[in-house]
Amino acid sequence: MKTICIFTGSRAEYGSLRPVITALSNKEGIKVQLLVSGMHLSPEFGLTYREIEKDGFVIDEKVEMLLSSDTPAAISKSIGIGIIGFADALERMHPDIVIILGDRFEALAVAITAMVARIPIAHLCGGEVTEGAIDEAMRHAITKMSHLHFTAAEEYRNRIIQLGEDPNRVYCVGGPGLDNLKTMTLLTKNEIENFLGAQLLSHNYLVTFHPATLDKEPVEVQFGNLLDILDEQTDSLIVFTKANADANGRIINQMIDAYVDKNRERARAFHSLGQLRYYSILQYVDAVVGNSSGGVWEAPSFKIGSINIGTRQSGRLKAVSVIDCDTTRDSIRSAFRRLYSPEFSDLLKNVTNPYGDGKASERIAEIVCNINPDSLKSKKFYDLLPGVNPVI
Repeated sequence: MKTICIFTGSRAEYGSLRPVITALSNKEGIKVQLLVSGMHLSPEFGLTYREIEKDGFVIDEKVEMLLSSDTPAAISKSIGIGIIGFADALERMHPDIVIILGDRFEALAVAITAMVARIPIAHLCGGEVTEGAIDEAMRHAITKMSHLHFTAAEEYRNRIIQLGEDPNRVYCVGGPGLDNLKTMTLLTKNEIENFLGAQLLSHNYLVTFHPATLDKEPVEVQFGNLLDILDEQTDSLIVFTKANADANGRIINQMIDAYVDKNRERARAFHSLGQLRYYSILQYVDAVVGNSSGGVWEAPSFKIGSINIGTRQSGRLKAVSVIDCDTTRDSIRSAFRRLYSPEFSDLLKNVTNPYGDGKASERIAEIVCNINPDSLKSKKFYDLLPGVNPVI
């Protein structure tokens, strides 16, 4: 029996891990463990561990790590608390492999712990670039601590090899989050309206805005500009999903609450929609607006536009349905004009998602099943040009 521990610390990354958990659970000779932490356990972020349990999965360990603050100092302390908690949890769980997805500070904490414990790490969705966030450095750091890699695109596989990882351990499988679209029965328009407590209007937007943690411009200025432009969109319903536990995320969430209070007839806000509701709403919106990965990863599969604001997603592969703009009012306003242009409408008809075909999870499960964990523990740096010394 091979024991695979899957870590999840946020609503977004759980959505991508859900089909991986299912695929591995269906494999003979595999025991799946779930290690849950971060925002999942926080009332402020909706106690989303309950969504995991509703999906029928058993949570083996819960590790509290978030402090009730979103300052850089508090996040650094949360990483430390997480490492302490994960050390005890992984010692009890004693898995053969730990699966980690992405780039958040919760993932960094568990990666550090697993590496020190000499537990091989399988890293999902590495090799990507997000130039506007500290997640960029965390993602590449997790890559160097990991022993097995599953990327969403060939470009990302090449980047991981460039970081010195053995090509034989780096697999391009696609984005596992898209696998859900193959299996989910999405909610109807009537069910969505009942959930929202509001009717869909002529124009509808799903808005998620996170702090771009490397930007110098205050987040309240950036998000305030977006809210001003949303005020200009007539006959529109705005569905906000709140910011995550990054530095200054609370500022955004307070601004969302204030905006919804003033616009109760046309705005709704949620800590977490859950993946079924999120995907179901994507069927009926004109665009995903903000700077979340959902606008880059999932929205193209629905052939809708994405208005991607600022630098948080800079460097990622993007479909032609993604409209990049900066954080000024004029730039955001221009992006909305392009969204409704005939030229852009024609582009949407033939948009393809660069993140795979919805079969990533089965590929990941098959590879994990057939690999010997002991063979992963030793790593060598892979030189692109063996024998060539750098000029000093």
